[in-house]
Amino acid sequence: MQKLISYPISIIYYLCFGLILVLFHPIQWTCFTVFGYQAHKKSVDYMNFLLVKCTNLLGTTYKFENIDNIPKDAPLIFVSNHQSMYDIIAMIWYLRRFHCKFVSKMELGKGIPSVSYNLRHGGSVLIDRKDPKQAIPAIKGLAEYIEKYKRSAVIFPEGTRSKNGAPKSFSQTGLKILCKNAPSAYVVPVTINNSWKIVKYGFFPLGLGNHLTFVIHKPLAVKDYGYEELSELTEKTVVQGIKI
Repeated sequence: MQKLISYPISIIYYLCFGLILVLFHPIQWTCFTVFGYQAHKKSVDYMNFLLVKCTNLLGTTYKFENIDNIPKDAPLIFVSNHQSMYDIIAMIWYLRRFHCKFVSKMELGKGIPSVSYNLRHGGSVLIDRKDPKQAIPAIKGLAEYIEKYKRSAVIFPEGTRSKNGAPKSFSQTGLKILCKNAPSAYVVPVTINNSWKIVKYGFFPLGLGNHLTFVIHKPLAVKDYGYEELSELTEKTVVQGIKI
């Protein structure tokens, strides 16, 4: 029954979602071109606020736990499991004070109104998963960026989204590059639950009435750990909080 009800609601949702992306594309361009980074960031923040509000049409709610434990005025590396694109819009809005930048696949850098523009101009990096030689300097550049401006990088070490919430093996390469080139950063493990349920039927129709939780775990100072130990501890912390 829920799936049947979801068809008309999903249509309304996607119309609203698409309208916001189309509307904010010229707004982003104007903010970035005329007023610079801070104005562009504000436009991205409010776009994602509206995208989050759109998901309320699906009965989706959000809870972020322990945000106050996140260090301020320091570079941050958020390391999280990945269940759907809704992870991203929620993190951009609810963690907006930390200027989240993402490591994204190159294909997202073109063809998507607002999203592609933000990825190209907002400080995130686009990597070619088939070309490790290109990915390494791109991630290194992001690390140097967050180290310099005390902003944050978000990395999903699983590489691809989990379709049923079950965690996949974490790749250590991206995190190691970030840590090596942002030595004053804190690694902040994040566990996401229930995001996958929004797309449990695929992209259409969408799941209804889901409560998404984002648990912020204890930050780990990069300088206090070896890379291997830090990667293993981060993965263990994230995975232990996942509820299937």
